[in-house]
Amino acid sequence: MLINKVYGLLGLGARAGKIVSGMDAVKNDLNRNKVRMIIIAKDASEKTGNQIKFLASKKEVPVVVIGTILDNSKAIGKENRAIIGVKDKNITEGIKKIICGGEAFGEN
Repeated sequence: MLINKVYGLLGLGARAGKIVSGMDAVKNDLNRNKVRMIIIAKDASEKTGNQIKFLASKKEVPVVVIGTILDNSKAIGKENRAIIGVKDKNITEGIKKIICGGEAFGEN
């Protein structure tokens, strides 16, 4: 399944320190222009999703809604993370290619 490939990339990124998770940490790195992509769990609260989507749109950072909080958290070795920020260009590009062939997102 494609989502397992995404989780593999997220796991690699987490081990390499190229992932940030949790609302506050993602917002901080987003404001410092360190986040290249944001992943929101499908079961994240509507308020959380809307808030991070608004901030991401201001910074022109792509947002992907996939997986559950449990599965996404497990992929990065954390617990209860609804929001994941990807800081690495190569991981971001890999996720784009897995999800949509890299065509649905603008180049940032």
